[in-house]
Amino acid sequence: MSLGSAGDGHYLGRSLPLAYGRVFGGQILAQVIAACAEQLPDKVVKSLAIHFSREADPLEQLDYGVIVNHEGRTFASLHVAVSQGSRVMASALVTCHVPDESGLTRQEVFVDGGEPEDARATDLGMIPWDTRIVGGVDLGDPTVGPAELQIWMRAPDLVGEPVVHQGLLAYATDLTLIGTALRPVEGLSQADSRKRFHSAVTAHYLWFHRPVDLGEWCLLDQSSPVTAGGRVFGRGDVYRRNGDLLASFAQEAMVRAISQRDVPVGSAERAPNTGASVPSSQPRGDLSPGSGRTE
Repeated sequence: MSLGSAGDGHYLGRSLPLAYGRVFGGQILAQVIAACAEQLPDKVVKSLAIHFSREADPLEQLDYGVIVNHEGRTFASLHVAVSQGSRVMASALVTCHVPDESGLTRQEVFVDGGEPEDARATDLGMIPWDTRIVGGVDLGDPTVGPAELQIWMRAPDLVGEPVVHQGLLAYATDLTLIGTALRPVEGLSQADSRKRFHSAVTAHYLWFHRPVDLGEWCLLDQSSPVTAGGRVFGRGDVYRRNGDLLASFAQEAMVRAISQRDVPVGSAERAPNTGASVPSSQPRGDLSPGSGRTE
């Protein structure tokens, strides 16, 4: 999350060396939060809404241009343009505040995620800290399941300012919503990305309700109520182990089927988290219009 200053409200960020072919959107979320913290060090991010315009090249630096639209004693709003050269890759509207811990506190939503010790330890690849999936769900499994997912996570050795914890949580909220939305589609899973379908996040929204400490167990509880128009929509909440609601998030993403004729017959697909190969010639769920499926 470390950014370099280019002066006049611009900050430069490098990308993670992932075998991903493009910059991971969660990284951009985290770096937007870091850029706002650099610009307004006396306030913390309370919400952000980001729209992604195009894929970013991981070999080029990202420029985060921050404009403060308004700043008062308690609240501030900022616009962040994420660019590479003359190309705008994403734009974000961010609100910051000075937290008031003496204010009213109320919560009516609670969730049962069991205990993290009972969940299955899972390597999610792009999340380099302890993650455990409730109920043993595997997003690489094409078996039909509900469009729901719960993940316990913590980074017990994490140190740093609150912005670091906020940024890493934002990073994690961007990873598994598309896979969650695909669970009800028979014969299709997250493992089929770029083989059976193209996907790209188009918008992501995030609200912080309470201070985040990723050194302690946090539960991501997420679901997807609809897939339609070549898009999936998902939303979720993040809880402390004691049930306190820390953050909420929502995401829209494009999911577009790849024509069967574009997939080499007999090629193997590696399903993440399972180590199983799935032959491409196997019948798959249909995402095309008029297929008769409702996701």
